[in-house]
Amino acid sequence: MSTPLAQLIRPQTIDDVVGQKHLIGENMPLRNIIESGNLPNMIFYGPSGVGKTTVASIIAKATNRKLCKLNGTTAGTADIKAIVAQLDTFEAQNGILLYLDEIQYFNKKQQQVLLEYIEVGSITLIASTTENPYFYVYNAILSRSTVFEFKAVMPEEIEPAVRRAFSFLEQEGRKISVDGDVVKHISTACGGDVRKAMNSVELCVLSTKPDADGVLNITLETAKSLTQKSAMKYDRDGDEHYDIVSAYQKSMRGSDPDAALHYLARLLDAGDLPSACRRLVVCAAEDVGLAYPMIMPIVKSAVDIAMMVGLPEARIPLADAVIMVCNAPKSNSGEAAIDAALADIRRGKSGPIPRQLQNMHYDGEDNKNKGQFYIYPHDYENHWAPQQYLPDALKNAKYYTPGDNKTEQAYKEYWDKVKKKK
Repeated sequence: MSTPLAQLIRPQTIDDVVGQKHLIGENMPLRNIIESGNLPNMIFYGPSGVGKTTVASIIAKATNRKLCKLNGTTAGTADIKAIVAQLDTFEAQNGILLYLDEIQYFNKKQQQVLLEYIEVGSITLIASTTENPYFYVYNAILSRSTVFEFKAVMPEEIEPAVRRAFSFLEQEGRKISVDGDVVKHISTACGGDVRKAMNSVELCVLSTKPDADGVLNITLETAKSLTQKSAMKYDRDGDEHYDIVSAYQKSMRGSDPDAALHYLARLLDAGDLPSACRRLVVCAAEDVGLAYPMIMPIVKSAVDIAMMVGLPEARIPLADAVIMVCNAPKSNSGEAAIDAALADIRRGKSGPIPRQLQNMHYDGEDNKNKGQFYIYPHDYENHWAPQQYLPDALKNAKYYTPGDNKTEQAYKEYWDKVKKKK
């Protein structure tokens, strides 16, 4: 097969597309736009293999426009101008639909050239990107386009496409027998990427030898061997990375060990040990913090062990630490306190350090009130005495509010008792 299976069985109508029902289901926004025939410029945002190119091709066919495709990694301004030159020809008499894949790789100058033509309606643009367009596409293009987010396709939606793929290959003269769980496994292991599922089907067929009766028996073992790690979508510099590490920390903050371990596993499976360790340390300080202060040296020790032994053994101390962070009482009072103090500094609220706290060794002759007047707390009962520590402009500021956990409440009770005596 010289042409990939995914291309051979690419859907030809909007109803054949699997997934994306939030966009192309009955009475959904994108479907209504397609059926109206009046196309705005659009940006399709989402992971690979979820139907962006397919839907663009169907739109071109449904609206009787000539489809021209460019890829942002290889195309330049000359390619855009070559497409524009086709306007008003017999082949493009109903207009041109330009499908620009990976638009994030177009630089500002290239996007400005493109802007000239879409602004006057010479061409209709459908740009696609796997990165967040609000970060990677220039505002001038964004403001003239409608963004549609494509999502990873659910396994149950992929199953019919996998069965159709096996049936298509049978129609080419093969005899194929598929074990009961193969379709479900491929649909689940492809990570929501339909193209990857089609490639897995093709590989299963190509790698299986016929039996004595000429039948290709596709076993679950074969499918598993060809789909290892295929569900893992991960790019350390892309949105998926930030989504995973965000979900990882939020799951620990939310005290859900099962979810936190899932995201830890995704990071480790991708070999991203540094991110797994860094977010774990941050979470220990930010989200557990003063509710259980010993969590920080414990987590630091687990991280040191993980970095020392490396993968795969690193998974064990990290899993222990993640579960401990999840199960620990939570408090963000330390983070809230330092953020409040920083906010005052950035607003210019500061002032001279109180004289009694300065590192004073000598008073000038012009100072009539010589002496530092620092009160040494250890000379007093309970090692505390009233004294102003903040600058005058902030002397009544309160940044720290104790959390409602046992540890901080115990501190509060102790110091309330000590300070009220004075």
